[in-house]
Amino acid sequence: MSKPRPTESALLNGPDGSIDVLIDAPAEVRGIAVVAHPHPLFGGANTNKVAHTLARCLRSLGYATVRPNFRGVGKSEGEHDHGVAETEDMLAVIAWAHSRWGMLPLALAGFSFGGFVQTRVAARLADGVTPVQRMVLVGLATGEVTGARRYTTEPVAKGTLVIHGEQDETVALTNVLDWARPQNQPVVVVPGADHFFHGRLHTISEIITERWPAL
Repeated sequence: MSKPRPTESALLNGPDGSIDVLIDAPAEVRGIAVVAHPHPLFGGANTNKVAHTLARCLRSLGYATVRPNFRGVGKSEGEHDHGVAETEDMLAVIAWAHSRWGMLPLALAGFSFGGFVQTRVAARLADGVTPVQRMVLVGLATGEVTGARRYTTEPVAKGTLVIHGEQDETVALTNVLDWARPQNQPVVVVPGADHFFHGRLHTISEIITERWPAL
């Protein structure tokens, strides 16, 4: 088996300036995945351990994974916009990825605030020529969370993989169940896991690997 390529870094052109990204690609690229990190105003970055775990897991499944830094993080330009302009940035990243690897199957992955943004991206793409084929959301931000923040999170397509910690102290499990219930959206609960899945990152990879349909 060929060794995966080393992680690349790049600056892409976004709607309001540069978007700082990390790229992990397998030797044979069979799909494209964009991975979104947690809230940028609370220390979130594309080097976050959950985002890193998602990228490496999806790379092992055949996806070229791109991890953008949201506005104001690393070398990404622009100002935080509560998910609105961030959605436009993610769409620009997807367009760039398609220009590099072609119109391969598209997957979105997101952790916390990043998951919230990815539901917005998926909704924008749903009726277009490049709909999202797979999605995984971990520690999804929805409803009222710590820090007096509230998220109105978009519904998702059937087949979306939602993973949440039983003891999430940032986004209560009840928030995610309230969001999921009207959609009849299953939620995989990791017993004892907190918001950042300390000591449970391997569990995220195991769940995705077991439940992710083959490309």
